[in-house]
Amino acid sequence: MRKEASGAGQSSGERQWSVLEGVLERITYANEENGYTVARVDTGRGAGDLLTVVGALLGAQVGESLRMEGRWGSHPQYGKQFTVENYTTVLPATVQGIRRYLGSGLVKGIGPVFADRITRHFGLDTLTIIEEAPKRLIEVPGLGPKRTKKIAEAWEEQKAIKEVMLFLQTVQVSTSIAVRIYKKYGDASISVVKNQPYRLAADVWGIGFLTADKIAQSVGIPHDSPERVKAGLQYALSQSADQGHCYLPEERLIADAVKLLQVDTGLVIECLAELAAPPEGDADPGVVREKVPAPDGGDPVTAVYLVPFHRAELSLSAQVLRLLRTDEDRMPVFRDVVWDKALDWLKGRTGTDLAPEQEEAVRLALTEKVAVLTGGPGCGKSFTVRSVVELARAKRAKVVLAAPTGRAAKRLSELTGAEASTVHRLLELKPGGDAAYDRDRPLDADLVVVDEASMLDLLLANKLVKAVPPGAHLLFVGDVDQLPSVGAGEVLRDLLADGSPVPAVRLTRVFRQAQQSGVVTNAHRINAGQHPLTDGLKDFFLFVEDDTEAAGRLTVDVAARRIPARFGLDPRRDVQVLAPMHRGPAGAGTLNGLLQQMITPARPDVPEKRFGGRVFRVGDKVTQIRNNYDKGENGVFNGTVGVVTSLNPDEQRLTVLTDEDEEVPYDFDELDELAHAYAVTIHRSQGSEYPAVVIPVTTGAWMMLQRNLLYTAVTRAKKLVVLVGSRRAIGQAVRTMSAGRRCTALDFRLSPRPVED
Repeated sequence: MRKEASGAGQSSGERQWSVLEGVLERITYANEENGYTVARVDTGRGAGDLLTVVGALLGAQVGESLRMEGRWGSHPQYGKQFTVENYTTVLPATVQGIRRYLGSGLVKGIGPVFADRITRHFGLDTLTIIEEAPKRLIEVPGLGPKRTKKIAEAWEEQKAIKEVMLFLQTVQVSTSIAVRIYKKYGDASISVVKNQPYRLAADVWGIGFLTADKIAQSVGIPHDSPERVKAGLQYALSQSADQGHCYLPEERLIADAVKLLQVDTGLVIECLAELAAPPEGDADPGVVREKVPAPDGGDPVTAVYLVPFHRAELSLSAQVLRLLRTDEDRMPVFRDVVWDKALDWLKGRTGTDLAPEQEEAVRLALTEKVAVLTGGPGCGKSFTVRSVVELARAKRAKVVLAAPTGRAAKRLSELTGAEASTVHRLLELKPGGDAAYDRDRPLDADLVVVDEASMLDLLLANKLVKAVPPGAHLLFVGDVDQLPSVGAGEVLRDLLADGSPVPAVRLTRVFRQAQQSGVVTNAHRINAGQHPLTDGLKDFFLFVEDDTEAAGRLTVDVAARRIPARFGLDPRRDVQVLAPMHRGPAGAGTLNGLLQQMITPARPDVPEKRFGGRVFRVGDKVTQIRNNYDKGENGVFNGTVGVVTSLNPDEQRLTVLTDEDEEVPYDFDELDELAHAYAVTIHRSQGSEYPAVVIPVTTGAWMMLQRNLLYTAVTRAKKLVVLVGSRRAIGQAVRTMSAGRRCTALDFRLSPRPVED
């Protein structure tokens, strides 16, 4: 039934406030960030007519009866539509409506089949029974005590979440975030939102300072409140950590905060002083200030750290120095080994001589307590690592192998013939992020080898090094010219810095076999600032397309159709599109939608779940986009890739088989942790290797085009690289060095020197 304010339908009345009632039939589009929704509703006029409604339909579910307030309008392309300002849910009043409502997936455990059975049994009393006497659901054929209990719990949770959502509606907080707030605070949700809104930014993933600030304004917290300013300062530091910095120079932090908060500089300085003041009792300070050398080698700066990063930097440097300086040695046999004999034995095992710099690296790893091995593709890092492991195992040493990603760990295992795991799994990280292994309970290892060490951020490296026992040998292996870690820090670069006490070998000679590879040759050319060769190679191609949008479409065609047809590679498993950025017509976001249409199209027999602007289907290639210590056996981490293997609308859950061969379930309200991974940004591809990569390099990504970005993308390929885009954009990437060092002080802490004002 439709109700309109008088005058609706006339040109003047279309601007008047109106009320519309109807059943939400389908959601055409929903923006999970701001709650903006485009939907179709059935107003009960018959003839199958559906009306388009747009606007604030935050949290509304298909099948619900809604009473919407708003205004009529007309869209030039889509015609008449109703803009919703706010709405309330009206429980359906017909058996058909109740069946549709329950079968929509609103309540876990009830899908279309059980919705039909329940409404057949209880009729119009169905919702009253679920609300007031849920134990009676056991009367319905097929509903046992376990499912009945689950339905009752899901109904209560849905009611509570809906209450939080309706409260948050005025500040446009997304459905998924409202669910997270409820899961974090339960019945205290509304109280926290009203009284301590800035807690949300620290406690709830997906809520940053800007969202918390919007909520705070709506509940009356003043613009110049010290609570707001302190939260803004901490937000500015956490944003800088997301950009890779462990600290910010004080002057830069103050300037960033003034710009963000739009308050006086004096107020920001006062609040920063309060945050940095020594706290009472055992509490932590809000931030830590300390004089350190400037990242560019200029005058010293006052660094402002968030506490976890300051602690981790102090701890990591102390642990590395502790390992280096200990007199204990868990592989003393290599102090007196006759190296000529050892290397002859090794050649008998591998059939290959080591080059002089490889020999040096092997000796270093087996005689020094901490060492670094770096070098580009084709220079023999892998063979050197295999040699180190062979010799250590020959002397019955306990060797532990690890890498930051599942794919890198698998590759390390294949290379050495020994078991390798991710760092997270090795340390047995527990919910909350604490490791089962640490300084008090170290790993049982004589030699620890960590591959793809350029990916190690400060926090993870600290956890790892703390778990290495005194006397064990620790070898970091990685390519320092690749992009630094996604997380804060530049650990590998700091270990290799001038004056570092950590011994290192850089492999520079490209072996003859590798010289025949266009991928390896061009990786080194790019790293040296030279344009890649693209003519006459069997494994490196350029498709020239100057228009960014056309380049995006061509990228999709190359990845999904041309490479599989010519090289026999699987477009989902073997081909990876690596984009310089997420946004834009040749960005990972757009390309994922186009690639999904070609590789995993919609099929009537395959269930799918629409979430925000994305659709998830069985067979989809997906990636985790945040660290979640509570999922899986030892957490699931930013960058973990997998394939959707099942999708259950009744249980509102899908399952992902990760590249570590672990099945991880995701409730539908957790899908903002997943993104499609047919195309990923180059930053997200670190540590992974693929048979073929396709790289759109367009002028649309001009600001992102840097040498180490393109170098990292090319070095992800085992067999084949295809560049798609403009020669001008490739030239820009090759010429442009990365923009300065990250703000870290690990190198200073490893070789401390006086810091003078």
